[in-house]
Amino acid sequence: MAANQSASGSSDSESPSLFDSSSQPAPNSRSFNRSVRVAEKERRKNEAEDPFVLALKFFSDVEAGTPAFGNDNLERNLVLVERVAYSKGLSPEAISVMLEFAMSLRMGTSPCVRVLKCLVPASVVPQEAVVRAMVWLGVCKIPASTQVLFIKWVLTIFDMIDAKDQLRAIYGFIFSFVTEEYLCPFVCHLLYLLTRKESVRHFRVQKLLELQSKLGRQPFLLHLLSLYKVFCPEYVTLSIPSRMKSGFRNHNSPWKSALIAVQRRNGSQIASSASLPSTIKDKTSSRKRKHYHLELPVLCSQVNKQAQTEPSLGRKLVPLVQLSSFTQLLDHMHRIELPAQMGSLLGSSLALQYLDCVQDEFALLRLNFWLGYALHEEFLFCGDGRASNSEEALQFLDKLLSTQHFLQESFSSTEVFLYKFLSVWDGSLLRPQILSLLSNIPVVPSSQIGRLLFEPLMQLFFTSSLFFKCGLIECLNSMLLKWLVWHSVYALEDDLDISLNSHTSVNMTLSGFKDSVMELVHFVGRLASVGLQLEGGHSLLLSFILDFYETVCDTFLKYGLPLIVMFPPGVFFPALLSPDPVSVDRLAYIMYRYKVNLTSAKNQEKGTEQAFHINRQTFREFNHYLVVMVSCLWNSRMFHSGMGVELGEELLLKSNVPQYSKSFDLVHHPAFLSYAVDFHHKCWPERKDLDLDSIKQSKPWSWYLEYLHNQGYDGLKQIVPAP
Repeated sequence: MAANQSASGSSDSESPSLFDSSSQPAPNSRSFNRSVRVAEKERRKNEAEDPFVLALKFFSDVEAGTPAFGNDNLERNLVLVERVAYSKGLSPEAISVMLEFAMSLRMGTSPCVRVLKCLVPASVVPQEAVVRAMVWLGVCKIPASTQVLFIKWVLTIFDMIDAKDQLRAIYGFIFSFVTEEYLCPFVCHLLYLLTRKESVRHFRVQKLLELQSKLGRQPFLLHLLSLYKVFCPEYVTLSIPSRMKSGFRNHNSPWKSALIAVQRRNGSQIASSASLPSTIKDKTSSRKRKHYHLELPVLCSQVNKQAQTEPSLGRKLVPLVQLSSFTQLLDHMHRIELPAQMGSLLGSSLALQYLDCVQDEFALLRLNFWLGYALHEEFLFCGDGRASNSEEALQFLDKLLSTQHFLQESFSSTEVFLYKFLSVWDGSLLRPQILSLLSNIPVVPSSQIGRLLFEPLMQLFFTSSLFFKCGLIECLNSMLLKWLVWHSVYALEDDLDISLNSHTSVNMTLSGFKDSVMELVHFVGRLASVGLQLEGGHSLLLSFILDFYETVCDTFLKYGLPLIVMFPPGVFFPALLSPDPVSVDRLAYIMYRYKVNLTSAKNQEKGTEQAFHINRQTFREFNHYLVVMVSCLWNSRMFHSGMGVELGEELLLKSNVPQYSKSFDLVHHPAFLSYAVDFHHKCWPERKDLDLDSIKQSKPWSWYLEYLHNQGYDGLKQIVPAP
């Protein structure tokens, strides 16, 4: 500060000399110099008399060993610093002074906790101050609880530190604290954020494995080991679970509300700082709960400098924020510096293209950690028990969906969140977004799919409205379609082993994949059968169900999956007897596609030894449905024995329906009755009496079928043979 002041004074003293060289008279020049000196003297006097500056001077100059108990100066100055910290935040210089005072224990341990809790930055945190405080951990006898509080503070303001190079330089010193059991979870979190490839050493891996044998398979150890395995898989031979619960808890609660308040008050000054994790919008008029974790961070450099050198390779890193085109991205593809906040990748198309091209496991780990934390905080652990249906939540989930659609796969943190969220979801909160996220879930093993998905979805389906039922069936259809497309793209040539997705090494056998698909199809069949009964065979629900089975019927020919599953009677008969002609026609088309797939599979079964074997029960079900459909629509033999719908003769007579066996053929069927009447009038315009049975004659019948085909009912053309 003194240097700045002297420089300022020098600059001011040079200004009059330039002024003297002009044509102005000397007295005016001397008067100007006097005014400048008076103003500078007044400014320094005011600054010296500023109570906050005096308070910082007290903490900077206080001697070691000064008693804290009963010290009025300490209390008065600390209250003043707390007031400024909680209202405006502390400047970088103030952070340095107060952090040095607290960690050096000049006045003992009693004021240390209070000082740490008021360290609320106004802009950035000097890296040098954090490094000096880290060193004090190994020098002073700081209480364990205070050490934990300090590490929590570092984790909270990590993205506000102006640089990270010196912190990474003392990576080994920080790692030494993992042996302290009370510090281990927090130190592992800090190491996770600081780790680079050059940080991974064999002895560090061995130390973490020793700790694991002592403490058990703790999530925080597994997460750090998983990151080490990404960089150096030859060092970490331990099998890391593909799905782990969150390993690092939310450590920022003591400073969270204060940081948010300061950031909201300072507004534009904070928003301009590239080191801050996010920009908070000031919406004082809104009384709804603010979704602070749902604000996407601004894409910025990690160290807020133009270019940095990677120590291990001696090459310059290019911050992603400096790239503006895909060509520039390609030119610097292997020298990209990831941003300080991985959440900012969701808001940058170039960043998503980088993720898609490079397949950076480290970047995905960091992004999944941030994303999982944001989703859990705002939708599972929020104070009011549920996330409000706010604009922030909608925008966040829409951005997440567009990102997943761009990458063509979901994030593992999204999957874990959904499995937990479904158990508390009411089915209406953010329904379109949640169902869209659900449809992106990759293949779930058949042994887990019931517990993770089917049980919560079944409860929601049977207790929700018609529109939720339609939305869920559409969601499951989209999920199945993505599974099948994924299978057709990623299945290996030997057709025995399939990678779950492009970002994981977990594999699934073909038989396991078929089991999962079969479980999903059977589950939808159960939902559809009961749902049609609950909703009285509603045509809208039936339409979504038939959409699903249009996907199912072509699994073999269209997607190359050696599996054919028929729909249950609870779907077939409501569609066959539906008063909607479109539903009947679509059912006929689905039956036709089943026939084509079964015929092709049967021919392959005869021709090659490696062809899959079709269950005979599948053929029996298809043949039964086909006989019922043709007998009903073409042969007018509904309600006969063996047709699947059998009613007692007495009951049929009581219905007073003449020729009840013909009541569901293509002429008398409720779905086509209006077409039959229209055709009758066009065919015999001179007749006054309506005799629909005359349509069944040979030539009028062929004309009538052609008439239906011209109406766009192509499915009937495939399944009902022409005479």
